[in-house]
Amino acid sequence: MTQACYADTARFLTAPVVFNREIARRTFRIRLACPEIARTAVPGQFAMLRIPGRSDPLLARPLAVYDTFATATDRLPQGTPAERGFVDFIYLVHGKFTTALTAIAAGEQLTLWGPLGNGFAAIPAVDHLVLVAGGIGQTALLALGRERLGRGGYGSPMRIVPCARRVSLCWGARSADMFGDADDFRAAGIEVQLATLDGSAGQRGNVIDLLAGLLTPAAADGSRSASTHVACCGPEPMMAAVARWTAERHLRCDVSLEAPMACGIGICFTCVAPVRDESAGAGAPWDYRRTCIEGPVFDAARIVWDA
Repeated sequence: MTQACYADTARFLTAPVVFNREIARRTFRIRLACPEIARTAVPGQFAMLRIPGRSDPLLARPLAVYDTFATATDRLPQGTPAERGFVDFIYLVHGKFTTALTAIAAGEQLTLWGPLGNGFAAIPAVDHLVLVAGGIGQTALLALGRERLGRGGYGSPMRIVPCARRVSLCWGARSADMFGDADDFRAAGIEVQLATLDGSAGQRGNVIDLLAGLLTPAAADGSRSASTHVACCGPEPMMAAVARWTAERHLRCDVSLEAPMACGIGICFTCVAPVRDESAGAGAPWDYRRTCIEGPVFDAARIVWDA
């Protein structure tokens, strides 16, 4: 299968940390000097990171590639992918690995392998690309938005994709202090709409409320579904809700699943997701697919959310 080539060609690397700083409550952004991943990763891919020399935590953890850069101090991608040597990841502090990761200082080394996963490869030409993020799901979406607005290229060789006329981000969180570096999206030309459960930033509510307000009746009732595409990443209940909402309106939706992983290369089968057989109809039987190989990006309509 085509997806398998990503695991087959992933590089096992050691990379120095450029910076590791808090950008929101319990949310950190870490930059690594790692040209092997910066020059080849495409939007939606990830890498497995591990702190070398430690047995607790023993296993690596998957982190989505946030963006890639030419210099250690860039805020925006510059030049072609072949000219980039730095890659950023964003992580939420939750558990032993991410807690330990916060203590890693500039100049220290991390072990990683990647880039892994299929990424957002099947989004066609559309007028309006809507990015939907919950929690730190925005991490998987920034590079996609840049690419589809013609503001950045990715991959080796650099992939050629159709541009969207408009890209919007609907981002939901519990409170205002959970949003980190939202200006990265604005700087890319992406329209940013925020929702918080407590009403401390943006609209009080969730991402479904943002979607309902963003999409015009013509786009939301299916009559203009071919011109709108949704890409979503975040907690599974949120993605399931977005999948149902878009299906009811005949809007195409891709989701990037956030599954626990142990290897990232398809060996351990700990990251499987229930996916309908792509050759059959909506009511067809399903089977497990590895999020690290066949995913992490899937057509939302193929996921069996209540399996």
